[in-house]
Amino acid sequence: MKIDYETISADDFGRKLSGFGINLLVRDVSTISEFLRQVLQFDVLRQSADYAILRHGQMLLQLHADHTYSNNPLPSLLPENGPRGAGIELRLYDVDPDQAEARAMAAGYVVLQTTTDKPHGLRECILLDPDGYCWVPSVAKQGGGE
Repeated sequence: MKIDYETISADDFGRKLSGFGINLLVRDVSTISEFLRQVLQFDVLRQSADYAILRHGQMLLQLHADHTYSNNPLPSLLPENGPRGAGIELRLYDVDPDQAEARAMAAGYVVLQTTTDKPHGLRECILLDPDGYCWVPSVAKQGGGE
């Protein structure tokens, strides 16, 4: 069954979710949506000033503006300034890091680490979105392995 992300109610959408989900609290939904669309090639399925649903492959990601969590204890843990994502890497496999890095640099985003072949079999870079969340696009290295 195809979901109309623009019109589905929050109640109906929540009932359809399964597996593992990621919700990010962000200062500005449109800013982070644009980073994800432009640099990491997410599809923006629904977006308002308060909320967005994005998809990368089969994975859904939800962005929530800080104020939408007013009755939730999580915002009390957020720093007032500075990066928010310390201690977490949001990894996107099968996303060309060289291309993502080039798009990030062209748009003026932070490249924390340039694209590098890593000993764990991946070629990856580390990018920070405007809220400081760490995104790691990667592909399998060419050659080697078993």
